Amino acid sequence: MSSDYRNIIIEKRGDADWLTFNRPEALNALSLEMVDELNDYFGKLFHDRSTRVVVMRGAGRAFCAGLDIKDRSEGDPSEAPFGGGFGFQGHIAEIYVKMRRCPQPIIALVHGAACGGGFAFALASDIRIAGESARMNAAFIKIGLSSCDMGTSYFLPRLVGLSVASELMLTGRFINAPRALATGLVSEVVPDDQLEAAAQSYVDDLIAASPMGLRMTKEGLNLAVDAGNLEAAMAIENRNQLMTAASPNFNEGMNAFLEKRRPQYTPD
Repeated sequence: MSSDYRNIIIEKRGDADWLTFNRPEALNALSLEMVDELNDYFGKLFHDRSTRVVVMRGAGRAFCAGLDIKDRSEGDPSEAPFGGGFGFQGHIAEIYVKMRRCPQPIIALVHGAACGGGFAFALASDIRIAGESARMNAAFIKIGLSSCDMGTSYFLPRLVGLSVASELMLTGRFINAPRALATGLVSEVVPDDQLEAAAQSYVDDLIAASPMGLRMTKEGLNLAVDAGNLEAAMAIENRNQLMTAASPNFNEGMNAFLEKRRPQYTPD
């Protein structure tokens, strides 16, 4: 197990990082120090070729209960000690941008509460698996704020459609695991004690892809979801295919398919 952080744990399992929010006594709510650590971790991932997949989960009874209001209330709420012009607001928002920018697919294992910024962590991930206890909501509106926060207004309508997103964001109501599955918010629902095993099957499939193919598929999806038209999306696809086809791993993948064996990809 490897981690230089106090509020998150990074466990290296081969090519996968298992990231655990580690403030179980506070339902893994986001403190300033935890925000600093997450910004540091996801910022470094962009150039990290040794990590190919990230699994994100919470210790204890919850995934992440959002911002630690008690931690923030102890300081001056108008204080803006961070760059970017938005103070702490911009500092925490950077985490979600870095999650989408990093080339590694991110799997979120959601159990218990995933509220506000914790909900946004699940939304910013690439694959979401819910435990049966999962309860997620856009909690911002419950404390006098707008629910348009931490990328929620961008991610949620793209995942569940505008009608359901409007309901959840305007009311702050919880969505439970069965409905999250029915609306396409999560890929599957499993008992809480089977979340790790469920995630491992996804990790195995992701690691089985070529390194460049995996990175460029995440990048291509991110660009295509906002593409102006079919031609723009296909231009991205054509560029990505030309680049991956130039890698020696393309020939290895083709040969492995024909020989009915697992491909032996090399870093590219």
